[in-house]
Amino acid sequence: MNAFVPANQPLEWSPLDDQAVKTVKALAADAVEKVGNGHPGTAISLAPAAYLLFQKVMRHDPADSHWVGRDRFVLSAGHSSLTIYLQLFLAGYGLEIEDIEALRTWGSKTPGHPEYKHTNGVEITTGPLGQGLASSVGMAMAARRERGLLDPSTAPGESPFDHHVYVIASDGDLQEGVTSEASSIAGHQQLGNLIVIWDDNKISIEDDTDIAFTEDVLARYAAYGWHTQKVDWTQGGTGYAENVDELAAAVAAAQAETGKPSIIALRTIIGWPSPTKQNTGGIHGSAMGADEIRGLKIELGLDPDKTFDVPAEVLAYTRAVGERGAELRERWDTAFEAWKVANPAGHALLQRLEARELPAGWTESLPTFEAGKDVATRAASGKVLSALADTLPELWGGSADLAGSNNTTMDGEPSFVPAEHATKKFPGHEYGRTLHFGIREHAMGSILNGIVLHGGTRAYGGTFLTFSDYMRPAVRLAALMEIPSTFVWTHDSIGLGEDGPTHQPIEHFAALRAIPGLDVVRPADANETAWAWRTILEHTDRPAGLILTRQNVPTFPRGTDGFADASGTAKGGYVLLDTEGTPDVILIGTGSEVQLAVEAREQLAAEGIAARVVSLPSREWFDAQGPEYRESVLPAAVKARVSVEAGIAQGWRDLVGDAGRSVSLEHYGASADYKILYREFGITSEAVAAAAKESIESARTGAAPGGVAIPSVGGTGDQL
Repeated sequence: MNAFVPANQPLEWSPLDDQAVKTVKALAADAVEKVGNGHPGTAISLAPAAYLLFQKVMRHDPADSHWVGRDRFVLSAGHSSLTIYLQLFLAGYGLEIEDIEALRTWGSKTPGHPEYKHTNGVEITTGPLGQGLASSVGMAMAARRERGLLDPSTAPGESPFDHHVYVIASDGDLQEGVTSEASSIAGHQQLGNLIVIWDDNKISIEDDTDIAFTEDVLARYAAYGWHTQKVDWTQGGTGYAENVDELAAAVAAAQAETGKPSIIALRTIIGWPSPTKQNTGGIHGSAMGADEIRGLKIELGLDPDKTFDVPAEVLAYTRAVGERGAELRERWDTAFEAWKVANPAGHALLQRLEARELPAGWTESLPTFEAGKDVATRAASGKVLSALADTLPELWGGSADLAGSNNTTMDGEPSFVPAEHATKKFPGHEYGRTLHFGIREHAMGSILNGIVLHGGTRAYGGTFLTFSDYMRPAVRLAALMEIPSTFVWTHDSIGLGEDGPTHQPIEHFAALRAIPGLDVVRPADANETAWAWRTILEHTDRPAGLILTRQNVPTFPRGTDGFADASGTAKGGYVLLDTEGTPDVILIGTGSEVQLAVEAREQLAAEGIAARVVSLPSREWFDAQGPEYRESVLPAAVKARVSVEAGIAQGWRDLVGDAGRSVSLEHYGASADYKILYREFGITSEAVAAAAKESIESARTGAAPGGVAIPSVGGTGDQL
């Protein structure tokens, strides 16, 4: 079986295909006009290209949108959501004309931008420009990795796991920096299964893109190592003809190029053949108006008095793509059955990956760490990953040029890279495991999302916590899509020391916790780190940010000297050290600052003050527990509470309450040894103990609420 044979080859195009494309153009105009807002222009002019992909090129089956052998489609130009909705409607993915009429309205299946899990057939949430194309690189990488796991020895193009990732991208996508990062990686990785159609219409919201975007895009992509082609429907500016044969030939040439990703510059006129608004910014992002739509339909040879009109013969014809998909599926199934018989272990792995299930007994591979030796949680994380390498073949990842600092390289695992690009330090091959994103944090986040969306593998990527700012759009989309991407962020505080305030995160804990649906996990020691990884991997419906220390921290004596075991990590917060009876004060810490709470407890005990220490590695996990458990950890009757974290105090007030105090850092750091920084900035056990006494007094007297009295200021911390 040749997995790269398209649905129809050579291209078959009939009058009914022409009629279907005209119908799509009219529907795009009608849908935006009805709701009064949206983006009709691109959906109108790209109708032939999208139709070509869904009806003639892609291998897909509307009866099973999760078929593992399908081609993937990414609408990176997510603002033109009708471009995909109309094709899903015509192909029979469950959208009906009523859904098209309900565009961008409450409760509809057709929101303003395509949303993963919301509309059947949508592979990824897109809208923030560039994210779709960047994530498609991850999909293409995942396809290769999965083939390496399941069927590495079959000849290229002959495996049931060979398929393409198709992308429609806009001028705006190619202006966003994230696509430059990701496209550079794609060329380096020689992702021949990735094909991008760039809608080169030279129009954005501010009208002609000459105002801001004049580079030679294809030359840039050639420099990245891409296969480039141009299809000009404007005929060099002398006319206009939607030449689908020419586009189909370009797609076929891209399919034949297996050693490079491909980009096809499709020169279009936005909104064609709208009589007065084509080729203007006015048709890009607003309703066209009744007169313009009437003129469009006349130009198309359609009845201008009909809206949302879909001739029965057109719908019957386009939904026959399901029959063609079934034929392709039958051929694919034959090859798949042969593979399954020959590879029973691979088939069992595939079933487990598709179900996102972990193997029985996998937790036995997790390491435990003995007390008495200080270990940085980044180092502990690296040991966890290496320990899981054999047990969880689906787990893979790397870092943004910080492998040695992030500890994200599994011991002995080859790099995922074309053999010609392997190095002495990082040997590898095309089916390797260790990812090297280069210094491209934003693309790394998007690529991780694409990998996770593609199939059953679990990907992680690391950088310093302060550079999570570069990743935020991708992290936010992971949370919106509820997918289990894992972001590893090390060097989590002023504890990274001499690198100074540019690299020392201050506001980042609060900023990341503000993202709904993102689990932010900051373990206190090595054993909490192992439990953090365990819990992250057990969650399949959300992303996680694992925040780790550069500096060594104590490994607590679990199960002895009053210390609880680390299993409470899975609940997000637990009593690490307790007192007899009701505590006078509760000390709450995260990450490396938990040790300060432990030390402060001893100091308070010397003064006859009983303190409970709570380790709170994940606020999100803790908040998900039942009220009884949360009350057992933080009893409401104990009003005296102190939080300690080397970052801003924002977000802690609801836990410490009016009588509580927060030991925090409300300004930027400085360049010095980390121990000096903690001392000079007052993030110390003595400060925690003093805050505890204040809180006890406030709780006793009912004094005015305490809080952070330090104004927020800029500048370097040692110059304040």
